Amino acid sequence: MSTAIAPKRPEIKTALPGPNGRAIVEADAQFVNPSYPRPPFKLVAERAAGVWVEDVDGNIFLDCNAGVAVCSTGHCHPEVVRAIQEQAAQLIHMCGTDYYYRQMPEFARKLDEIVPVRRPTRTHFANSGTEAVETALKLAMHATGREKFIAFFGSFHGRTLGSLALTSSKIAQRIGFKRQVLDVVHVPYPNEYRNPFSAEDCGNGGAAQGALNWIENRLFKTTTPPQEVAAIVVEAVQGEGGYVPAPAGFLKGLRRICDEHGILLIVDEVQSGMGRTGKMFACEHYGVLADIVCIAKGVASGLPIGACVAPADLMDWKPGAHASTFGGNPVAIAAALKTIELLERELVANSAEVGAYLKRGLEKLMGKYECIGDVRGMGMMLGVEFVKDRTTRTPDPELRDRVETATFERGVILLGCGYNTIRWSPPLILTRENVDVALEIFDEAIAASI
Repeated sequence: MSTAIAPKRPEIKTALPGPNGRAIVEADAQFVNPSYPRPPFKLVAERAAGVWVEDVDGNIFLDCNAGVAVCSTGHCHPEVVRAIQEQAAQLIHMCGTDYYYRQMPEFARKLDEIVPVRRPTRTHFANSGTEAVETALKLAMHATGREKFIAFFGSFHGRTLGSLALTSSKIAQRIGFKRQVLDVVHVPYPNEYRNPFSAEDCGNGGAAQGALNWIENRLFKTTTPPQEVAAIVVEAVQGEGGYVPAPAGFLKGLRRICDEHGILLIVDEVQSGMGRTGKMFACEHYGVLADIVCIAKGVASGLPIGACVAPADLMDWKPGAHASTFGGNPVAIAAALKTIELLERELVANSAEVGAYLKRGLEKLMGKYECIGDVRGMGMMLGVEFVKDRTTRTPDPELRDRVETATFERGVILLGCGYNTIRWSPPLILTRENVDVALEIFDEAIAASI
């Protein structure tokens, strides 16, 4: 399948999965790690181009998930593919922790230009989001000499043991792994739709002020001395927690708290970065500079690479303190540099423009269906929360799952997040015409599921 012959609508020709797909699912069940959190539906992909994915039985889907916010430039963007091919023919690996090659400083220089931290910066290259977070945690402890961290309920920062201590989006991620490795205390995230704070906590400032007061008036006065906190780790838009954007004033309040107490502010932009929210990084919406930024997912259009970016005077640890055999792989960097070029050229702007069009369409559906309690987000990082009714706001995860599956059966790929939310994280090349098709099918799926 190529973009030249891509359909205007999904084409579902068999039961899902079809016979070829079922055989692969059965083999997967026999040989592959069973802990992967597969969704209710079964997609067995064979090839993809742009916003279209074809399965092994010839069914063609409109992808509104982008491999969980990874394929930012669409599937197999021809310019990205060409960059990968050219680099793979020249140098695939050399281990940047022991040797030198031009791609590492070239990419780090580009990140120095665009990442919202104090310049000049230095970058550590990793292979994934969780590795980028692990780097940030080690760096924060090394730089401050402190050991405690503050994170937020509903957060997802990875599954390796250090980042898992921060993660608190699902109990399944923690069962069986005993006590957390790091000293982490969690605070309710300021979800404006489901404000977890009392009127006393919030004062006149809403959920954002409630969270800030919780840290300053509860944690710092009872269990967590601020002078012992290395960093506050936050997502500007919570990802796996339900696509929940930070309310106005929250990140600036965290910045103030960190500055007052010598605490580092780590912003996890693994899912929300690289144009996903209509700006290159989500924290740009709030006018906040982080001390450390973690990047992965959409930065290389599908190739595995992560990055931890911090001011040069902060990332001044000595040789051997932290390294990675594969981090900063030349082929992955080639894909990342081309991805950023495409994002800057047109796709960040498209994310903002077409994302706003998509959000307006979802809000129209909210007006039509009482079961949609909230539509939220920015750019092409949008969440649709399903409830029993809007009066009680009782979550309806079963309906969410039915809608997710019914949408897939009609040829549109979406994925749940949080307890009862569907995320829209399409490739940033999505067009208004694609949006119209996706919304029509989503509408049909909701009507068939309630």
